[in-house]
Amino acid sequence: MTAFTATDYQIMSRAISLAKRGVYTTPPNPNVGCVIVKAGEIVGEGFHYRAGEPHAEVHALRMAGEKSVGATAYVTLEPCSHYGRTPPCAEGLIKAKVAKVICAMQDPNPQVAGRGIQMLRDAGIDVEVGLLEQDAVNLNPAFIKRMQTGMPFVQLKMAASLDGQTALANGQSQWITGPQARQDVQKFRAQSGAILSTSKTVIDDNASLNVRWQELPESVQAHYPESQLRQPIRVILDRQGLLTPELKLFQTAGERLVVAAGGDVQLHDGQKTIDLTATFSELTREHNINHLWVEAGATLASSLIKERLVDEIVLYLAPKIMGSDGRGLFGALGLESMTDIIDLDIKDVRQVGSDIRITASVSYKDK
Repeated sequence: MTAFTATDYQIMSRAISLAKRGVYTTPPNPNVGCVIVKAGEIVGEGFHYRAGEPHAEVHALRMAGEKSVGATAYVTLEPCSHYGRTPPCAEGLIKAKVAKVICAMQDPNPQVAGRGIQMLRDAGIDVEVGLLEQDAVNLNPAFIKRMQTGMPFVQLKMAASLDGQTALANGQSQWITGPQARQDVQKFRAQSGAILSTSKTVIDDNASLNVRWQELPESVQAHYPESQLRQPIRVILDRQGLLTPELKLFQTAGERLVVAAGGDVQLHDGQKTIDLTATFSELTREHNINHLWVEAGATLASSLIKERLVDEIVLYLAPKIMGSDGRGLFGALGLESMTDIIDLDIKDVRQVGSDIRITASVSYKDK
């Protein structure tokens, strides 16, 4: 295994930090950062900002100019080797005559998948892979899942009182969480490729499901001007055809896809039910969606869990008590044994305003 130096770790950490600057703009492309170093000095750096625009390596090489000759390039993802909307970055690094390339991870894209690394090595460039690999993986869970499985990365957002209720018995639910938590949700929406909900949720709340720049946290606004706002596609499951044109959903800017008989995305059987797995696969394949942010009620939540479609749950817990006669977080899951329960791996717990946000990945047991 390659023995990386403390300086190598420091420079790759810088590249990963640069990559994070694109989290609101790059989808469906991955977040990538690049730093070029010569004689211990950073001579070029950059990150991928938007699909169709120059990749991270191109920005870094432009900044480095002739200083790239004999330099070391640190890249968070294997340089691409194919012609797409932009030329291959591996070719650019070869033409720039860098001496060494250190990649955090190999690209999971089958069009690359080691070919960029081999192209560099065939040109006589020293290539090392695996520096801060897990940090690089964490940059692009949705891109990686799509490339490996053809399915989107699904985050399920839920909000509840401390006793696990999402609404009163009469259905009232606005607002369980405080304003800071709702701002936090805007941040997650802005990072997603699509926001998915049901017609019932849209009608009950008259929800627009868009990203509102003025409600994003100030820390995000400072680095993400309103002119660059990217509206995720809004995907609505409307099995019974309940949506009507006067809803806010249809009065706000942004693309919409309605999953229904005769809708933008067709139902996948003749019984007016929605095949969630087939629908999600189609959203990725036909509409280029890597990352689904889901906002819906207990019925859809339980269906997604039962079909093993949820990768991560983002749960906001409010310091309130609503009583057992309220409406619970999840519907019936049909579990009959403690060996069948759904395990969660808690990744993060933090306070957002007066609420607590828990982020947890879902662990599905093998059948």
